[in-house]
Amino acid sequence: MAVLTISRQFGAGGITLGKRVAKRLGYTFYDNEIIQMVAKKAKVSPNWVESMEKEAGGKIQRLISGLVSKSFFDRILDDRHGYIDEEIYVDLLHKIIKTIAEEGNAVILGRGSQFILKDNEETFHILLVADREYRIRFIEEKYELFTKHAVQTINGEDKRRINLYRKFGKEDYDNWVHYHVVLNMSRVDLDVAEKLVCKLVHPS
Repeated sequence: MAVLTISRQFGAGGITLGKRVAKRLGYTFYDNEIIQMVAKKAKVSPNWVESMEKEAGGKIQRLISGLVSKSFFDRILDDRHGYIDEEIYVDLLHKIIKTIAEEGNAVILGRGSQFILKDNEETFHILLVADREYRIRFIEEKYELFTKHAVQTINGEDKRRINLYRKFGKEDYDNWVHYHVVLNMSRVDLDVAEKLVCKLVHPS
């Protein structure tokens, strides 16, 4: 009942590889499903959770905190309504990702899972990187975008990734010491990468 976490630079093919590995191993692939699970636990819209992941540097949350006290929310909320801030978001991520890991047979994409599960047995951490030209080309082909739009998408997602890890107090998320395997997708074929990752889980 192993677990794989896949961290990646946007455009390095994390979703594509994650889904292929999950299918080959018979595992469940978790990406946006985690947003749905956080939203359900917090009793808020999945759109709100998604906006928190993308929002730059917590500006919205700092604005809310500066204008309205938490005790105000505590007074007005009941069982039919929810509330979420960065602290609650990170806490729920820890709980949900650990629950997924306990069930096993899972491939988890991003969201700090390599840090949340760093001490878990039978958990393998993969990092995918690629040079910028490869990433731009990959996004152009996958999403049928013009080069200009592909570059904008990558810039936006790189910024989102930085902001997400700031919520975990991490800045060295691309440091190889956090991972069992680092794959440069600019140099490794996707089929080869799939076989390597699967071999890591099942050596025989």
